[in-house]
Amino acid sequence: MAQKTGTKSTTGKVRRVIVVGGGLAGLTTVIELCEAGVPVDLFSLVPVKRSHSVCAQGGINASVNTKGEGDSPRIHLEETVYGGDFLANQPPVKGMADAAPGIVYMLDRMGVPFNRTSEGLLDFRRFGGTLFHRTAFAGATTGQQLLYALDEQVRRYETVEVEDEKGIRLRGERMVRKFELWDFLSIVRDGTGRCVGVVAQDLKSMEVRAFPGDAVCIATGGPGIVFGRSTNSVINTGTAAAAVYRQGACYANGEFIQVHPTAIPGADKLRLISESARGEGGRVWVPKDAKEKRRGRDVPERDRDYFLEAKYPGYGNLVPRDIASRELFNKCFHEGLGVYNPKTRANEHEVYLDLTHMPKEVLRSKLAGILEIYEKFVGEDPYENPMKVFPAVHYSMGGLWVDFERRADGGLVRGSPRNQATNIEGLYAAGEVDYQYHGANRLGANSLLSCIYAGLECGPAMASYRSSMPSSAFDVASSVFDKAEERERKAYEAILALNGDENPYALHKELGEVMLRDCTIERHNGTLDAVLAKIDELEDRQADVGVTDTSAHANQGAQFVRHLANMLVLARVIAQGARARDESRGGHYKLDFEKRDDSAWLRTTLAMHDGVAEGRSQVRYVRGFDYALLGATVAVTDAVDVSLVKPRVRKYEAAGAASAAATGKI
Repeated sequence: MAQKTGTKSTTGKVRRVIVVGGGLAGLTTVIELCEAGVPVDLFSLVPVKRSHSVCAQGGINASVNTKGEGDSPRIHLEETVYGGDFLANQPPVKGMADAAPGIVYMLDRMGVPFNRTSEGLLDFRRFGGTLFHRTAFAGATTGQQLLYALDEQVRRYETVEVEDEKGIRLRGERMVRKFELWDFLSIVRDGTGRCVGVVAQDLKSMEVRAFPGDAVCIATGGPGIVFGRSTNSVINTGTAAAAVYRQGACYANGEFIQVHPTAIPGADKLRLISESARGEGGRVWVPKDAKEKRRGRDVPERDRDYFLEAKYPGYGNLVPRDIASRELFNKCFHEGLGVYNPKTRANEHEVYLDLTHMPKEVLRSKLAGILEIYEKFVGEDPYENPMKVFPAVHYSMGGLWVDFERRADGGLVRGSPRNQATNIEGLYAAGEVDYQYHGANRLGANSLLSCIYAGLECGPAMASYRSSMPSSAFDVASSVFDKAEERERKAYEAILALNGDENPYALHKELGEVMLRDCTIERHNGTLDAVLAKIDELEDRQADVGVTDTSAHANQGAQFVRHLANMLVLARVIAQGARARDESRGGHYKLDFEKRDDSAWLRTTLAMHDGVAEGRSQVRYVRGFDYALLGATVAVTDAVDVSLVKPRVRKYEAAGAASAAATGKI
């Protein structure tokens, strides 16, 4: 007999679901669940308002067409799958593009201070991979404004009491219970393999505790710190994704990592200079003379090489990020051009991003946030001097595999329990942690959109799953949770007992250096073999680490050892997937296999954890699998749904190639 929609389990406990991650995807999922009357426990590694979504700068895409350019959701779909080199399943992308205008207007009603035109309409800027003004923005701090707006909505539910089926309030039971500064350790699975909760650790008291949940959503962001320094926050280790992957979740397209073309270097991390700088008219160039000693602002036009504009006259500085990053890399490393340093007598592997030709009042109203960052960390005024930038690891197109249910018209079935579902029953994923929306390359400003859209789909899917469950997780024997809790407690105690000679932070530095150098913009099979050998070595040495802190409270050293182990696991998935894919597609570029090969590789990379052999994690790649969902078996293959937009070779040298195809002009 199905549990249906009862508020309480048969044992009288309030039936809650769990969302792990307090960024845009997690918060949107929570809001959708609460609107469906489902109580939620929300876990976050950091205070919710410090989630990495706060760092997004440029904007969120929606084909509202206020500027009368002929833009539409259909063209947005076309350009997204074209920009992603056709590796994304197209029905979820169509659903996202169709929903985008409504999402932006919803955020506007929530109070997001979007920039507006002089007529009072929402303003939109251009971003890479399109010729349309499609990106709504709040200055250069859009992610922060969106995150704060959604956080306020969730905070409201923290004050609302749960009501039962008869509308009677359950005193003391809030719709949202928030657990900030808790580290996700693992999911809890019952005897059938179904996900029925999580185990997490309080980072203040270091208490390890199991929590039941009728369904669990992982919304924990990307794995950027696997590459050492990146534009990501230091919390973005990918640990939660790695943990559930080790417990049986499929990891898809892990080899596809986005390198953003413009960031500024730093000793601790690489700070993003948003694509919005180019969207508002910023120009990328290098001096034609490899040993140009004049300051950037003093180099005359005749001595500047605007190489993106020359090679891509239609898109200019707004070609997709994978293309722009390769062109910058090529200029600096293969042609030996860039910003010359007379003191070191060497090219510093930087190019100029120039906004000095633009009115200062325009820059202040639209880009002040990122220009303040540049001035603070570089010590130069970007209003008067061209900025010095270089590509940096920024985003993962790969992530946990999630499913979808397609409608006859190509969109998604709203509320289907398959939407955003992983291959572990009861476990869902949303946001950068999933692989669904970007294919082989993400177009700028689609990330905020995909996070929110995934949450809009994930919440109803979890609510639908919960209403059809044969039994509640809150009726599962307590011994199941006790065993999971004890397993993770012993694992933590084992970390505290480590007293070897290896420094975990030094191991992470070595991992980051090799991944950043050899597994990003250009890839070579021989070099990737060396990367995998290095990962073998680091996993061997990991067994001999010494924990740097054994205190009973706020122990960051022991926590990092756990995250390091999970980073090594994901590094292997990324590098081994890159080694196996002998083609070039989007963010994955091999000089020895420069062409995209649809006959062999127009398919999703499906990675399964295959246990540990001699202390090293093993990866098993599959062409398909079956998973259980509410008593049914769902069959999955690695085939990509390309039924809405026919795959073809990307040619950004031709202006408007993607949008022209969408409108039938080519």
